[in-house]
Amino acid sequence: MASPPHPEAVRGRGATGNATPARFGLAAREADGDWLDMAATVDDAPPPLRTTVTVERPRSIITRNQSPDVPFDRSINAYRGCEHGCVYCFARPTHAFHDLSPGLDFESRLFAKPDAPALLKAELGKRGYECQPIALGTNTDPYQPIERDWKITRQILEILNDCRHPVTITTKSDRVCRDLDILTAMATRSLAAVMISVTTLDPHLARCMEPRAATPPRRLAAIRALSQAGVPVYVSLSPMIPAINDHEIEAIVAAAAEAGAVGAYSIPVRLPHEVAPLFRDWLATHFPDRAARVMHHITSMRGGKDNDPRFFARFQAQGPYADLMRQRFGKACTNHGLSRERIQLDCTRFQTPGDQFSLFP
Repeated sequence: MASPPHPEAVRGRGATGNATPARFGLAAREADGDWLDMAATVDDAPPPLRTTVTVERPRSIITRNQSPDVPFDRSINAYRGCEHGCVYCFARPTHAFHDLSPGLDFESRLFAKPDAPALLKAELGKRGYECQPIALGTNTDPYQPIERDWKITRQILEILNDCRHPVTITTKSDRVCRDLDILTAMATRSLAAVMISVTTLDPHLARCMEPRAATPPRRLAAIRALSQAGVPVYVSLSPMIPAINDHEIEAIVAAAAEAGAVGAYSIPVRLPHEVAPLFRDWLATHFPDRAARVMHHITSMRGGKDNDPRFFARFQAQGPYADLMRQRFGKACTNHGLSRERIQLDCTRFQTPGDQFSLFP
């Protein structure tokens, strides 16, 4: 369980500050008035961060991937940054490319791509397009809180359903159940599968690790709702953090199986680039009693470093502690009948958009 809130913790946020990405030479960032709610203070504490959303107008929306250790070759991210605030998120360093910090900026200064549905329709209609599953939620969560109002993910699913295009979704939010009408229709044609991330069953630890994500009971309820609707749903125990949440491996697998999950996956924590110092600060703030022990286990699994970026090695940690977690996870999956094979979606039903589409009517 997490310790009581530390004075240095930012209420409702994961990162403890705005780390400076030294590799880009950006200036250090401090909380300032243009993105703070200056009307609210609590006991003379700094005012809480206000989430801001900037519209982004990309030229294309499907991102191609050629990494040999990633099981998909294309993805869509409707948003940049993620309000869930998971301190360990491997996507945090991408904010540095926008002259923003991977710290608090990443979870409070967000970008939305309202043109994504139109761009997707145009790309699917291009001559020679070859259908393979599109992954949603590979960098930032497609059902993070701002999706409630922007509904970009839902519009993307509507187009994919109309075109009979397969999709996979990874999320920490039960908001995915809002789109059960579309996902159920797609699942009947083997066009959709969903993965719900459950990293802990402890609400207090969840609030510390993922402050603005759905609570563990709501995520399990989402697994149940998806399963009962006929949508193949998996559980992701990712990341597993030594001495923080790895003691829950068996309990999470059991709870997910009971809720109707058909498969499970697990990846040890990764700390690329600016994520490592952010994570260390988070440990020192929330878990000072075990911070050194946690980092010792992590570096022992990563060849003495905070992170091992090599293909295949990055998702499969090494060493005795990693082996033990892997064995425990495998045994739990076997005991509860959870497969670790991805479902095969149907790519033969794809139909190009039926009308000529213009981005500029």
